[in-house]
Amino acid sequence: MTSVEQLLKEDVRLPSPPAIAVRILDLVKKDKSSFRELGDIIQADLALTGRILRLANSGLYSSTKKIGNIETAVAVLGENALKNIALSFIIAQTFERQKGERFDITRLWRRSITAAVAGQLLSAAIGFKNDDIFITTLLQDIGIGTMFVCRKNEYLQVLDEKAVSGLPVTTIERQVFDFDHQEMGAALLKMWGLPESVYLPIRYHHDAESAPLEIRPLCQLIRTSDRIAAVYSGTSSVRNVRRAKEMLSKTYDFSEDRAMQLIDTVAQKSGEILSQFNIESGRTRSYSEILQKANEELSRLNLSCQTLVIEFKETQQKAELLAAELKSANEKLRNAAFRDELTGLYNHRFFQESLTNELASVERYRHAVAIIMFDVDNFKTINDTWGHRGGDTVLRGIGRYLLRTTRASDVAARYGGDEFIILLRETNVDGARVRADLICSELGSTPIETEGLRIEITVSVGIAEHQPGTPVNKENLIDRADQAMYISKNAGRNRVSAYKG
Repeated sequence: MTSVEQLLKEDVRLPSPPAIAVRILDLVKKDKSSFRELGDIIQADLALTGRILRLANSGLYSSTKKIGNIETAVAVLGENALKNIALSFIIAQTFERQKGERFDITRLWRRSITAAVAGQLLSAAIGFKNDDIFITTLLQDIGIGTMFVCRKNEYLQVLDEKAVSGLPVTTIERQVFDFDHQEMGAALLKMWGLPESVYLPIRYHHDAESAPLEIRPLCQLIRTSDRIAAVYSGTSSVRNVRRAKEMLSKTYDFSEDRAMQLIDTVAQKSGEILSQFNIESGRTRSYSEILQKANEELSRLNLSCQTLVIEFKETQQKAELLAAELKSANEKLRNAAFRDELTGLYNHRFFQESLTNELASVERYRHAVAIIMFDVDNFKTINDTWGHRGGDTVLRGIGRYLLRTTRASDVAARYGGDEFIILLRETNVDGARVRADLICSELGSTPIETEGLRIEITVSVGIAEHQPGTPVNKENLIDRADQAMYISKNAGRNRVSAYKG
C-alpha cells in the first residue's frame, strides 16, 4: 500500500460525495447511460439544475437562444460534459465546508475555477475537443485541499517552506510527505469512482513529460490553464503573465497579442462562473486593465524608475525577512505542539503519527523498523522517597540523555508517565538490541544529578521489530514492545528483552 493510500484509508477526514454525486458517478461508469436518467437525477436538485442552466447560458458556452431546460442544455454542453460539470458543482460544494487556519479554501477554489475557465477557452481556441476539460482543470489541485485536511501541520510546513525557498510546491510536498498533491488528487478521485480519463491527467499535470503519451496534450493544457489562473490568483502577476505568455507561445504558437487576448478573456468570463459556484468574485479585472491602472497611477505620482527599483528591492528584502521569521515562528509553534513540556522529547501524539507514516514507508521501500520501549524501575518508590520534584528530575534527566544520544532520523518520545519510546528507522531487532543495551547500561550506571539531588535509577527495556510483507499495525507493534518490556520486569528488571512472536 502506498503512502497516499495509507493516508486516505486511515486518516482522511473529508466527507464522502453526497448521494446525488454517487448516482451521477454510477452513470459516469456506464459505457452507455440514458440521458433521461441523468436529467431526472439533476432535476431532482433544483439548485444544481439552476447552476447548470446558468452555465449553459453563460458566455463560456455561446448560444444563439436562451436555454431553459436540461434537455436543451445537453445539446449545448454535450452529455459527457454535462455529467462532469454536474459532478464539479457537487464536489466543489463538498469541499466548501473544509475550513482551516492559515489556509484559504475559497481562494483555492477561486483559482481552480479560473483555471477551468482558462482550460475551456484555451481548448476552444486550439480546437482541442475533450469532454473532461472542465472537470480536470477544476479539480487539478483537489489534492492540496485533501493533504491540508488530512495533515494540517505538515501542510502548513509546506506553505512556509514555499514562501521562503520559492521551490515548486510539488518538490516540497515530496520532501515532507513522500508524495505530492498530483498523486493525492488522483488517488482521491479514483477512490470516489471518477473515470481514469479524469484522474490520470490530474496525476501528471505538473509533469506532462512523464504521462502516458495519449494524455500528454491534456496534461499540458491543464498546466497551461493553471499558469493563466495564476495571473489572477498569485502575488506576482507580472511574472505570472510572462510565464503564461511564454507557455502559450512555446506550446501552442500563440502570438503575444493572441496570448494577452486569451488572458484578458479569462478574467471577463471567470466572474460569471465563480458566482455559479457561490464564490464572491467582485469584478475580476483583466490584466490589461490592471496594467493600464498602474501606468496611470505612476504617471500621477511622477515617480522615477530609479526610485521604484529602490523601493522594490527594499520591499522584497522586507518580505524575505518576514517570510523567514514566519517560518521560524511556525516551526517553534509546531515543536511546541509536538513536544513534551517536561522532558523536551516528542509527545505521544507525534510518535503515533510518525509510526503511522513509517509503517507505510516500510512497505513502500522494503526496509525494517524497530521500536524500543522502557520505563523507570520502581518509579513509585522514587516519588515516595524524593517527592514529585525527584520524579520530575528523573524524567528530565532521561529526556536530556535521549535528546543527546538519539539519531536525527529516529523519534524519541515520552509515551506517558515514566514510559519512553523510540522509533528506529531502517533498523532490525539486532540493531535495536545494541541501542537498547546501551540505554539500559548508561542510565543504570550514571546517577541523575540536578538541583542538589543525586538519584540512581535502572530501566526495564522491551524491543520489537516489523519487517515488510508481514501483517502488523502500529497498535500491534507497540503492544509487542510493551510485552517485551514486562518480560524484562518479571525477570528482575534492569535488562533488555525482545518480543518473540
